[in-house]
Amino acid sequence: MKNVLSIQPHVVFGHAGNSAAVFPMQRLGVNVWSLNTMQFSNHMQYGHWAGSAIDAPQMTELVEGIGTIGMLRRCDAVLSGYLGSTSQIQAVVEIVRAIKATNPDAWHFATPVIGAGAGAQVDDYLLATIPEAADGLAPAHDALQKLVGRSIETVDEAVLACREVIRRGPKVMLVKQLRDRNSPADRINLLAVTASEAWMSQYPRYPFARQPVGVAELTGAVFVARRLAGESVRMALEHTVAAVHAVLKATYEAGRYELELIAAQDDIARPREWLGAWFVDVA
Repeated sequence: MKNVLSIQPHVVFGHAGNSAAVFPMQRLGVNVWSLNTMQFSNHMQYGHWAGSAIDAPQMTELVEGIGTIGMLRRCDAVLSGYLGSTSQIQAVVEIVRAIKATNPDAWHFATPVIGAGAGAQVDDYLLATIPEAADGLAPAHDALQKLVGRSIETVDEAVLACREVIRRGPKVMLVKQLRDRNSPADRINLLAVTASEAWMSQYPRYPFARQPVGVAELTGAVFVARRLAGESVRMALEHTVAAVHAVLKATYEAGRYELELIAAQDDIARPREWLGAWFVDVA
């Protein structure tokens, strides 16, 4: 069984951060070690929340505690999400370094979340620091544009941008909600890119009155779990798209705001509707 250290915020009610990522990975057969960088009553889109963040020294202290009992060598991957300060970002870099020192085969998959309240200085530090510390990166469209310093309007432009970032360190890029001027408006695009291949997939866009929170965390969690299971980039992307679509479909049909992870759990593990992916040939 594979082990993932998931470094993300946690909400007591609903699904965001680790509360959206842990159960899907467990349902896919991964043992998850949750390091909750924040604990809030609910996600911030409600307009009111209670709770607080933990400081960076406590983050590293918790991981050092795992090392003290000799278990860090069993960590196969680190999944990091939203980070609220430069000190938390640096703590993740140090944690990844410590884990790789005891298990050189471990890898780090990061979601560089920007524009979520941490401030421009933190966003800039994140984009400057995390790519060099990550083996896989899952930016949204805006984060990818900031990573390369230019606008992106097509799939081909996105592939070239991903390969530019890959030269900085990551081996795989998973672009969430890619905006492509040639794609139908009623579809959501996901793009997976390595130095030698690129795969594109889509799922339907549901007309939610309020868009659910936690989709990015769910997306990264499923992709990491399938890669740990040994699946190719294409197969991991296809499973991710099918699982995310199943959860969103169940959420929309139920008229809910919070993701219906429990109702759709069987489709997370074994999706009934497979949407496929196609190869993107960019010279």
